[in-house]
Amino acid sequence: MTHSPSVRLSTEAAGHPHAFAEAFNTFDPEALDQVYEPGAAFVPEPGRMVVGAERLRANAEFQRLRVPIRVTPRHTYTAGDLALLIVDWVVEGTAADGSEVRIEGTATDVARRGPDGYWRYLIDVPFGTAPARPS
Repeated sequence: MTHSPSVRLSTEAAGHPHAFAEAFNTFDPEALDQVYEPGAAFVPEPGRMVVGAERLRANAEFQRLRVPIRVTPRHTYTAGDLALLIVDWVVEGTAADGSEVRIEGTATDVARRGPDGYWRYLIDVPFGTAPARPS
């Protein structure tokens, strides 16, 4: 698995959220997609999971705001080549259209270390601690 030289992936599980933020803040969906395994799942809202091209499009919707993300890792639990990451995050600032934006959550994510030694998301749930939607 290779990645763009402009995307710095982490060799430490605890550093992966920061690699994600750096890639997110390029506002380039292709660059951001490099922090995911090819078959990774993304949950852009509770109850909706996407993969592949849909994952790229869903992340592009967040990036389209052109407001940077800040991450604060809370917990990292690693077992071999898997890691559970609990990360507080906020997208806050003035959007491209001039509107004020504040989106925040606590992510519950699973990352895996690849054979190249770099960590990538396997499951990314940015609103991981949000209540489930009523059915």
